[in-house]
Amino acid sequence: MKGHPVQTRVDEVADGIYRLETVIEEAAPGGFGFNQFVVLADEPLLFHTGHRGMFPLVSEAVARLVPLDRLRWISFGHVEADECGALNDFLAAAPNATALHSRLGTAVSIADLADRPPHALAHGEVIDLGGKRIRLLETPHVPHNWEAIMLFEETTRTLLAGDLGSNLKHGHAFVDSGVVESTFETDEAFPGVASLSAGTGERIRALADLAPETLAVMHGASYRGDVATVLRDLAAGYDDRVRAALDAGLVTA
Repeated sequence: MKGHPVQTRVDEVADGIYRLETVIEEAAPGGFGFNQFVVLADEPLLFHTGHRGMFPLVSEAVARLVPLDRLRWISFGHVEADECGALNDFLAAAPNATALHSRLGTAVSIADLADRPPHALAHGEVIDLGGKRIRLLETPHVPHNWEAIMLFEETTRTLLAGDLGSNLKHGHAFVDSGVVESTFETDEAFPGVASLSAGTGERIRALADLAPETLAVMHGASYRGDVATVLRDLAAGYDDRVRAALDAGLVTA
């Protein structure tokens, strides 16, 4: 991990769901935010761990919300350092916690990476945290990685969307508009970050059908409002990019 963390802030983005943002000045011009989310419930859940080098900052921020020994679940979108680099640090500090992911993610990576056996859920399966309900959604290659997942918290209708919808609006809990534009600006700032396939738009539209009310993203500010329309507009934008890539011969159907 390059750069130096300059701040960690905690914001409630939905009832009982908190975003932890750590900004790395040198990760991008103007800095870049890395977010984790704590879902408070009888069985608290942490979504994303941050890099190993962030563990002191992130764990201290988590502990402001819930003692680490009360954490029950640790999950993340896909296997990447900013999403799960500190997984084993958290497992060591939170002896009652278990890594939570899809059957695919568990089979191909996490059963080997995690210091304790993980718990695997099927696509669409719900786990009751006690006061919150988490539905696991497999989203292969959306926005990237074969084993990618998202979590949908049903009581607050919050989509923990990982890298989908990422933006450069760090330092703010929410953006009011411009989510689609800022997402594609971020994609252009980090070429190749979004996987393009014939199924990209379809998978994003399936997320819109859940009617989320909060879009909680890995990088930048979250969005609260007509999330379904935002997701459908994102899907349409990715459809256009897939068609352009096909026309240019950059990908094949």
